[in-house]
This record gives sequence, structure tokens and C-alpha cells, in this order.
Amino acid sequence: MKPDSLRPTPLCFVALLLACGGEERIEPADAPGSGGAETAQAVAPAPDTTGAAIWAHIQGEAYRDNWELWPDLGEFYEGTEPHGILLTTYVNGIALEALNSGEVVMPAGAVIVKENYMPDRQLAAITVMYKQPGYNPDYADWFFTKHLPDGTLDVTPNGMAMEGRLPGCQACHLARQDMDFLYTPRPGMGEGGS
Repeated sequence: MKPDSLRPTPLCFVALLLACGGEERIEPADAPGSGGAETAQAVAPAPDTTGAAIWAHIQGEAYRDNWELWPDLGEFYEGTEPHGILLTTYVNGIALEALNSGEVVMPAGAVIVKENYMPDRQLAAITVMYKQPGYNPDYADWFFTKHLPDGTLDVTPNGMAMEGRLPGCQACHLARQDMDFLYTPRPGMGEGGS
């Protein structure tokens, strides 16, 4: 028999349930809309529009292991400034489905993670675009972040954290307004498309 000091209290169980409660939902393989998949799939809640929340979201999703590369592009494809000389772009399931179905406009919840590399393939930065309804109507509701490889937010020369409605990102991506502000070539379309 355990001493009373080691016996879990009902409050411990409540705390455990609350701590685990909103992190992810597991869908049974035979749930409607599961497409008959043989394995369960985790669905994470949408992140807030802060750089810290976006970073926690993509790390919690283990994007490198669980997300797909942008269709028709491999790792270390040629990039341009202000991104790295070499790029690797990952997309969450929402974005992937839109790309594969030929949609021009990304749906709510789409997340695009672009790893920006130096010529020697050293990771320099990670830039993220996240589509959050109502967040940024003038720029198709895109939220932008730029993280250093350790996850901290990069800062502009004037000390502004690189998260949110970033003037430099918005000004550059405005040139691709017709492609939902995305530069990366769309599958089967060649040029145009983060």
C-alpha cells in the first residue's frame, strides 16, 4: 500500500486531462473523411498568429518528418534573395491538398515552411507563411515569420521581430497577388506560384 503522500489525488487526474486535452485529436482510420486510411492521423489545432505559436506548431507537427515537400521540387532547389541560395519547402496537408488539386488560392490553415540555406547547405533561416482567416485581408490573410535555425525570431535592422504583417514580406509577395502571394512554382505550372 502506498503512503498517502504518494497516492495521486483527483486533482492530479484533472490536471493531466487538461494538460493533454487540446493538443491533438486522433481520428479513427474509419472515421468519415479519413479516406479509408489504415492508420490514425493526428490533427493539431490551428496556431495563434505569433511567431512563437507558429514555431511551436511546426515543431509539434515534426514538419520535416511528417509533411510533404512542395510538389515537383526536391530538397535544396535554387532560391533567390531574400531567401537562401538553396531552399527546401514543406507544406502541411491542407496546403498539399490545395496544390495537388490545382487550387490557386490556399485554404484557411495552410502552412508553408521554407528552409533557407547557404551555398554550403548550412541552414540560415526558416520562413513560414500561415493562412489565418481575417488576419490580414489586404494580403490574402497571410501571416509571415522568419526564424533563425534555433527557432528564435529574426529581427529587422530596427529591432522589429519578424512576425506578422511584415512590410518587407508583404511588399515582395504583392507582386504575386494573382497566385495568392506565392512565388514557388505550382505543380505542373512551371513558374509562378512562396
